[in-house]
Amino acid sequence: MDQTIIYIIIGILALIAGIFAGKLIFSKNTQSKIEEANFQAQTIIKEAELKAENIKKEKLLEAKEKYVQLKSEYDKDVLERNRKLGEAEARIKQKEITINQKEQALDKQLKENEVIRANLNRQIEVVNQKRTELEKHQEEHIRRLEKIAALTAEEAKAQLIESLKSEAQTQALALQQEIIEDARVKANKEARKIIIQSIQRTAAEQTIENTVSVFNLESDEIKGQIIGREGRNIRAIEAATGVDLIVDDTPEAIVLSSYDPLRREIARLSLQRLIADGRIHPARIEEVVEKTRRQLEEQIIEIGERTVIELGIHGLHKELVRIVGKMRFRSSYGQNLLMHSRETANLCAIMASELGLNPKLAKRAGLLHDIGKVPDEETELSHALLGAKLAEKYGENPAVVNAIGAHHDEMEMLYVISPIVQACDAISGARPGARREMMQQYIQRIKDLENLAQAYPGVEKAYAIQAGRELRVIVEADKVTDSESDKLSFEIAQKIQTEMTYPGQIKVTVIREKRAINVAR
Repeated sequence: MDQTIIYIIIGILALIAGIFAGKLIFSKNTQSKIEEANFQAQTIIKEAELKAENIKKEKLLEAKEKYVQLKSEYDKDVLERNRKLGEAEARIKQKEITINQKEQALDKQLKENEVIRANLNRQIEVVNQKRTELEKHQEEHIRRLEKIAALTAEEAKAQLIESLKSEAQTQALALQQEIIEDARVKANKEARKIIIQSIQRTAAEQTIENTVSVFNLESDEIKGQIIGREGRNIRAIEAATGVDLIVDDTPEAIVLSSYDPLRREIARLSLQRLIADGRIHPARIEEVVEKTRRQLEEQIIEIGERTVIELGIHGLHKELVRIVGKMRFRSSYGQNLLMHSRETANLCAIMASELGLNPKLAKRAGLLHDIGKVPDEETELSHALLGAKLAEKYGENPAVVNAIGAHHDEMEMLYVISPIVQACDAISGARPGARREMMQQYIQRIKDLENLAQAYPGVEKAYAIQAGRELRVIVEADKVTDSESDKLSFEIAQKIQTEMTYPGQIKVTVIREKRAINVAR
């Protein structure tokens, strides 16, 4: 329809244009041209009307097709809605039927419950009556018993309770004693197991410190330079380091003697640098010794830092780190103090883990337990109390402070890790070869060991071998039987354990052999 209107408008405009054109050229053109223009205009109008009619028919056809399509879709939608409504009505009817059935069942059940409730009420009444009769009979029975026994019910009850109480106390005491004994046996067994596992899981180096160090020389000619003119160089070294130098006893070597390993190390490094430099005189000696002392102080801090890193201990005060490094140059009964402290720390961590405690805290206490042995200045306090004082000064955990101070029973043990540190310290010091004894004490201990075995009847000889770690006992075959040999071995081991003090353990071996000797002539 819109295109038809457009074509009509175009025709009208063309007609107007023709009229104006005719007026413009009317004066010049003839009447024939005006007629021709009118004819063309009428032709254009007819064509426009024809096209408009065709477009109108096409649009009518399209409108009819669209109507048919929309009507079809509407019919389908109506059918679908009707179907859904039918299904919904069916479901509603089914629900109504179900509800009606349930209501009927519920009414029936309510009626049955009312019947049951009535029966129960009757039964309760019967039970109450019987209970009343029973109480009357019981009261009558109690009165008769009181009359026969000449006791009231309360008095009889009190006597019975007292009797039961006494019997229960006796049984409880017996049971308590049995439980305590069983717990003691299990505790001892578990403690031995934990200690043995801790020792087995820790591999420690056995380092024995001496009071002398040997400084090797390329030739004896260097000894003269070290001694100097009239011995001034050697006196300067001894005065600067506090170490005695022995130059005559050993060829191509100098013996450095001092109880302080730190002094010996300073003297050894200073000698090494002086010999490498070649300039040996008192002024140079003092300069090198002072420089070596400063460098060794830096090395001490580095050793302490490396130790705490390897053990996984964090947050340690710098001064405590320096003290830990300083332990590298100290010894206790010949045992290197730093090696002993590291071993104690590892043992503490393992034992604390086995007991379900904090292994890091136990390891920290184990490493620091002997820091009182390396004080910067002399004091009258014992090393345990001094170590606790230092740990408290530098902000250590109260449990660590108590473990340090109590590991030689000089303070009361207030935390669980304190006895762990004490036990691990003893384990580390008691390892075979860990500590050096005085020669006289060692010889006396060996003699006492042999004399103890020879005091038994039937013992012919006794030898302590392997530095006193094994005792071999030879018995006379005609005086001691095989079964008595087993008993003798056990008795000697028990006596050693109760009467002697020794590091590690001692193996007792009883040897009995029968010899038949004849001579062929």
